Amino acid sequence: MKNRTLLSSVLSVAALFTLLINVSYANEVEFVKKTMSVLESEMAYIDEGEGLPVVFLHGNPTSSYLWRNIIPYVSSGYRAIAPDLIGMGDSGKPKLQYTYEDQAAYLHAFLDKLELKDAVLVVHDWGSALGFHYARTRPDRVAAIAFMEATLPPFYPIPSIEVMGPSAEFLKNVRTAGVGEEMVMKQNVLIDQFLRTSSQDKPLSEDILEEYNRYYPTEESRLPMLQWLREIPIAGAPASVHDIGIKNNEWIITSDIPKLLFYVTPGVLVGEPTIEYLKENAKNLVVVPLGPGGHFLQEIYPDDIGKGLSNWLSQIE
Repeated sequence: MKNRTLLSSVLSVAALFTLLINVSYANEVEFVKKTMSVLESEMAYIDEGEGLPVVFLHGNPTSSYLWRNIIPYVSSGYRAIAPDLIGMGDSGKPKLQYTYEDQAAYLHAFLDKLELKDAVLVVHDWGSALGFHYARTRPDRVAAIAFMEATLPPFYPIPSIEVMGPSAEFLKNVRTAGVGEEMVMKQNVLIDQFLRTSSQDKPLSEDILEEYNRYYPTEESRLPMLQWLREIPIAGAPASVHDIGIKNNEWIITSDIPKLLFYVTPGVLVGEPTIEYLKENAKNLVVVPLGPGGHFLQEIYPDDIGKGLSNWLSQIE
């Protein structure tokens, strides 16, 4: 349990609204984002290449920018789709509580509207919980799933706050009215501290941090980041998220679809006990070690992830 810190702890294609957003990432890949009308708001997304759809789902506190250096390994032979979750990235910022149910409603409606068939999901952090949920409830739309630093059995949902060890105090604080708002919405600890330093020994560059921060210019805009922390199921609460996690766990173990797990050491959400459990219990699973790292392994090993993903896709296709 040492490896689980708090801060990672989530129709018709013709109907798409295709307003384009030009996004240029400094010294990196340039993408054009589209937007789709979803539930009286808009969701922004990258849509590159043609062929079998490969959908990249980010978590907290990131955006589709997380996948910027991995997408090119896929878009040359597949259709790479990477949405920004509602309230995050360039997606709309409607007046919501930003609960798990809110996030799932928007993301799942977005994916349904794309009318995907035999899609492959590539998921991280809360994007994994949302992705497992989608794949479990729409088996005709999802053919395979790759995951990293994900919400996985047997340690998720979290049985008690005490098992979080040094992170327990942080969890208590962000779940306390007023205190969590001060830490996440005013002090911006998730991006300026956690994201900045937890990817590698060398902190992320200011250019990269500036892009991640671009989507959250005000305290109010950071509400989704805070709410994601409060949606972490601990000791059975929130009950609805806990129950979905249990169902997702059963699906991960029993489903026959191809699965790919990338992991780093020591990681944050995925430690050695989780890896061994999945090796022993999950069907049709390929496990790929990457090396030392923390939660945001996409910032450390984009080439390894991109090459490994492309190789796996060619095998399962």
